[in-house]
Formats: sequence, C-alpha cells, structure tokens
Amino acid sequence: MNAFSRNVLQLMEHVEYRICRSGEDLESIFRLRYDSYLAVGMIKAEAKRIVEDEFDYSANVFNYGVYYDGHLVSTVRLHHATRQMPISPSVKVFGDVLEPRIANGASYIDPSRFAADKDWSAELRVLPYITLRLALIACHHFKPTACLTAIKEEHSAFYRRVFIAEPIVRGRIYPGLTTPVDLWQAPCPMSPDQGARRFAFFRSTALERRLLFSRPDEGHSASLTILPSAKYIRHAA
Repeated sequence: MNAFSRNVLQLMEHVEYRICRSGEDLESIFRLRYDSYLAVGMIKAEAKRIVEDEFDYSANVFNYGVYYDGHLVSTVRLHHATRQMPISPSVKVFGDVLEPRIANGASYIDPSRFAADKDWSAELRVLPYITLRLALIACHHFKPTACLTAIKEEHSAFYRRVFIAEPIVRGRIYPGLTTPVDLWQAPCPMSPDQGARRFAFFRSTALERRLLFSRPDEGHSASLTILPSAKYIRHAA
C-alpha cells in the first residue's frame, strides 16, 4: 500500500458519512453548498444563503454529509438514473445525449453538488477523495453503465487521473451556476478494481454499501450515520 493511501486511511478513522433526508441535516448541507460556491464565485449572493433544487427531493436521490470529528466538512449528492427513473441533473442539462442512451437501457450514477468547507479543505487536502469515494461505492453497488460528472474545465485533470474519466460534452450552463461545465464519463465498474488498485481507501464492504444505498422499508428506519469500511479490508490492498 502506498503512503498516500495509508495517510487517507488514517484520516478516515475520524470520518463518518451521514445520509441527509430532511430537517437540520439537509439544511446544513444546503448552507455548506452556498458558502462553498460563493467563496469561489460559482454563484451570486442570495438572501436565503442556501443552495437547493428540485433534484434534492427526487425519488432516486442520495444526499450525504461528510463529518470529520463531528464537524460537517463536505457534501455530495448522488442520483441513480435508469430507464425506470431517468432523473438527474446531468440528464436535464445534457438530455440530448443521455436520454437516448437511457431509453436504450443505459444507467448512470450522477454525482453533483460536491462542496467542501473552505477552512477544513485547507487542513484536509484529501477531502475530494474521501467525499467522492461515495460515487465509486455507488458504482460498485448499483453496477451502472458509467459514472457521470459535470465539472469545470480546471477540475478535469483530477477526474481524468483519479476516476479515468473522459469528456463527452463541452461547455454548457448548469442551473444555478455562473460558469459553464463539461460532462465527463468514467467507466463502470471502476470500483473496486481500477480505483482500489491505486487507492486502497476506495474499497468498501458489502455492509457499508447496503447501509449507504438501501432504502428503509415502510415502518422501519434506516441507519443515518455510516462509518467508512476501507480499513477493514486494507490488508487486501
């Protein structure tokens, strides 16, 4: 195992993922998005000081907060877009490309609304890895055709290097943002083979995947806080 993976695994001892479905948890990630995007000029100032949209409440959404020693440090939103539920931000923005593919049976994990606390990002430079690990785990769990991501051009090197992503569509306006984004696609399954071969912290147990992505049965509550499981299988990395 390389030194970088060992360092991230040590930091993940302090991390927990929280499923944010309603109430204060959801409001907290909306505020974090706002503060994060405003700081880098991606949005304009608004009185509400939150960033939310209709996709936060769709039936196929998973909103997550990432907590470090109890502090909310980052967030990401995932959609599992299928022929039965062809809803996600990327499908809306790049529908001319994605809708025909989905109609023919393709399915996608679509991560969006990644945001990180400015101060914690300076201290925890690996936050993008720890946060976007959730998208790789989703690929392992749902086994989609590919993982999508709508990103600014300056972030493309990271996604190409870490997720082996390639561009599909260039330069479109994303709802609520002031800068255009490109649509990129990463192969699936990337996790655990391609990703975890280089980054041991991308590994996960079946239990973690089930807790992160299983919907609660009617009358039963689901676990809202999940601990990363990569450390339990790091001997295999």
